[in-house]
Amino acid sequence: MTGRTITRADLAEAVYEQVGLSRNESADLVEAVLEEISKNLVDGGNVKLSSFGSFSLREKGERIGRNPKTGVEVPILPRKVLVFRASHVLKDRINKGA
Repeated sequence: MTGRTITRADLAEAVYEQVGLSRNESADLVEAVLEEISKNLVDGGNVKLSSFGSFSLREKGERIGRNPKTGVEVPILPRKVLVFRASHVLKDRINKGA
């Protein structure tokens, strides 16, 4: 699975092969995990996956941006952004592969 984007179907297939659940049960499990992560983030919580990383929300304030084509200044409204911070374990695994 290296060198390309991993999809939900890929995750479900990996669960099917490694855990031994049926394909439908594997897909349902992947959906349930992703739904729980999404629900917690929407509710304003953080998600921490040990040895992988953490997802959190950050508030960005209003600021002035510039249209690169015209140079016209436009306000960028305040918003929430999703931030992923990789764990040291994941960073070490990535750097060993390099």
